[in-house]
Amino acid sequence: MNAVFPWFLAFHIMSFTAWMAGLFYLPRLFVYHCQTVPGSPESERFKLMERRLLRQITTPAALATLFFGGALASIPHVIDWSAPWWWAKLAGVLGLFIFHGACARWRRDFAADRRPHAERFYRFANEVPTLLMALIVIMIIVRP
Repeated sequence: MNAVFPWFLAFHIMSFTAWMAGLFYLPRLFVYHCQTVPGSPESERFKLMERRLLRQITTPAALATLFFGGALASIPHVIDWSAPWWWAKLAGVLGLFIFHGACARWRRDFAADRRPHAERFYRFANEVPTLLMALIVIMIIVRP
């Protein structure tokens, strides 16, 4: 196996962990943000926290995950491209990117003092990354 494989794998796991941390925390911030009055100092503080979390941690970690995952997949004989687990894992990753985009849209709504969803919506949304992460990890480790 390629000498860079363990390095790419280590950086892929670290960036995935940081990405997941952001996707776990951002919807929770939205839950708390729903409990504030638009334009209040508390609401403004949540806007700042949400923007920084998304732009400085979550998005760079997602891009690093994509880069290192792509680098790993490009190493010959690492992936059996005909295996169904690989495509299920890829579907889970696509789901995470779609959820990431939804979080970015929700953050923009809060930044504009729009509240299109109730607190309960974000409580349910908070479970989505956990389910997708479970799918991804099971596909990579168990490879059913």
